[in-house]
Amino acid sequence: MNARVHAIRIGLARGWHEFVVGLRSPQDQGFYVFFGLGALGLLWLSRDDVLEGTSLTVPQVALPSLLAGIIVFSILVGPAYALALEREDGTLLRSRMAPYGLHGYLTGLGLLNVLGIVPVAVVVLGGSAILFDGAVPTDPARWVVAIGAILLGVLATLPLGFVVGSLVRKIQQVTTWGMLPIVALAWISGIFGSMEALWPWVRTLAQLFPLYWLAHLLRYAFLPEAAVVGELGGVWRLGLGVTALIVWSVIGTVPATLLVRRMARRQSGAAVAQARDQAAQFVR
Repeated sequence: MNARVHAIRIGLARGWHEFVVGLRSPQDQGFYVFFGLGALGLLWLSRDDVLEGTSLTVPQVALPSLLAGIIVFSILVGPAYALALEREDGTLLRSRMAPYGLHGYLTGLGLLNVLGIVPVAVVVLGGSAILFDGAVPTDPARWVVAIGAILLGVLATLPLGFVVGSLVRKIQQVTTWGMLPIVALAWISGIFGSMEALWPWVRTLAQLFPLYWLAHLLRYAFLPEAAVVGELGGVWRLGLGVTALIVWSVIGTVPATLLVRRMARRQSGAAVAQARDQAAQFVR
């Protein structure tokens, strides 16, 4: 068997195993439930509000955008934290020593984080189906569109998580270079409200990133045609959204691969020991 294919298969098995182990962990279960209930709580606060010019409630309109925010946040921040942490504890160094070990490591890490969004999505979508009438589509064709959009969003975002994890020097910097930019981007991408009140240049800036387009495609999949009045320009731009996510998945993969390889080459036993000492000083 090809050594690279073998390493990737091992990585897939590792990612699946760690996900299953996590599902059995009370700590991970609590995180999934807490995160999901927090999202449902935000929707519940506006359950009686109606989108102007339509009969749609705010939870109906906000659910796909909120789901897009959860996906992008999880897929970017999760790998970034893992890379920064496992660089410090020596996991990345050990993976590099095996033939094509880095391929297997990144495959497993990517699969683990992709699977990690499933429990949260189940809580959010299942709760929304129970609490809010018409919030979740019933047409199978719309679910096909939604799943396709999510897959494109994951492919566009995952390399960015690897980029952030490769660039930060300490795990604490993931908050600055990973979490905070995503929260800011969510505010200007219409995740928490309308974009019409924003300056034109801010709206243009938001459309340069995958979060806006994933939310746009999910709104198309979840909402009736009447909801188009809430979109920029009053139209669905499906072709542009798909193209933007594909472009991001391509242009993000190249620097992600180069940066992770560079980070791995710089790892040594001495570097791991130094990182552990710095982490211990931070804790104290």
